[in-house]
This record gives sequence, structure tokens and C-alpha cells, in this order.
Amino acid sequence: MRENFFVYILTNKNGTTLYIGVTNDLERRILEHRAGLGRFTEKYRLVKLLYYEVTGDVYAAICREKQLKGWLREKKLALIRSQNPAMKDLAPELCGWRAGQFSVPRRRSR
Repeated sequence: MRENFFVYILTNKNGTTLYIGVTNDLERRILEHRAGLGRFTEKYRLVKLLYYEVTGDVYAAICREKQLKGWLREKKLALIRSQNPAMKDLAPELCGWRAGQFSVPRRRSR
């Protein structure tokens, strides 16, 4: 059985921060981001999946991730809008979630 790898772009609720990552399990990774696992994710509240690509080659996925990270913000936004003009959250549809099924936890107080 062939494994898939995903290159994905997330943002926060107001769209100010873009995050690019690679994973072999996109649903699990989105849930980890929404749970605030990781300092960057917790700090910027990355919860909205805007874009993803699928490949069967882990090296291609890593190369693509690095390529996208090197792009200017406007070029990244143009790529996102080419596939997702409304800039909607793709996670519920992709993962088969019902609306509100996986809400974003509140920020922990420090």
C-alpha cells in the first residue's frame, strides 16, 4: 500500500499568519494544531486549513514544503486563492467533520 504525504497551509482565524507544514496524516496533524500542540501553533492559533497538496513521495513533499516556505506572502496567497478562492476552512469537508465538531480550545492562561 502506498503512503500519501501532504503539504499544507494553515492560518489563524483572522488570516494574519501562514504556516506551511508536511505530514503523512493530515487529519491528525490538523487536530494537533487545533489542540495547540507546539509553541508556534499555540502562540498563533493556527486552526484553518486553506490549502493542501498530496504526493506519494516523501522527498517531493519535503522539497515542496521548503519551496513554498521560500515564497513571498503574496505568492503563497495567490496559490491558495487559485484552489480556494473563498479562503474557507477545508478541514471539515476533507475530514468529514460536522460543523463545530472540533472546536478550537481556549488559550491556556499562563
